[in-house]
Amino acid sequence: MPLADVRAFITAIAADNPEPRSELAFTDPYTLLVAVVLSAQATDISVNKATETLYRDANTPAAMILLGVDGVARHVKSIGLWQGKARNVVALSQILLDRYGGQVPHDRAALEALPGVGRKTANVVLNVAFGDATMAVDTHIFRLGNRTGLAPGTTVRSVEDSLVKRIPADLLRDAHNWLILHGRYICKARKPECWRCPATAWCRYKDKTGVPAA
Repeated sequence: MPLADVRAFITAIAADNPEPRSELAFTDPYTLLVAVVLSAQATDISVNKATETLYRDANTPAAMILLGVDGVARHVKSIGLWQGKARNVVALSQILLDRYGGQVPHDRAALEALPGVGRKTANVVLNVAFGDATMAVDTHIFRLGNRTGLAPGTTVRSVEDSLVKRIPADLLRDAHNWLILHGRYICKARKPECWRCPATAWCRYKDKTGVPAA
């Protein structure tokens, strides 16, 4: 996709959702961090069901530590990899309490040093909790970057770097959520719904799909 078309593409998919929000349920940076850690290889819907009850029992680092690994595990058993995630949630809560006064640090290196937190999770927290212009590349955004020609790349990091470079600065902060939601609901993995995509004029996908037969 030519650089000149990138703004038009992003603007088109943003038109019906000018203030995009994460579909994870959270109330502050800490509950967002926990939700994102739990969301690895899981759907936002499944995570929200688990955290609805988890946060009733513990929604601060101190309360999560008191709940303990077994207590967290009881709430998150419906989520994939729940045993390791329960351990990570308690361990990161302890670090937040010991090193940061129970607050989530607004610092990439500090975030990535927490158990269960990688670059993608750190990018989500920096973007959603702190408003930074970061790009968290999940499977949806990786697919979009390559399928549409927006930011082709063979690795998650190469797609991330290309998106950050190519998306206009004034659109970058919200582009993370716009692209995730577009990939989740329109530009789907198996059957992209090109007939209702507002950005087809700029998309470089060769096998665009039409309206399905009635």
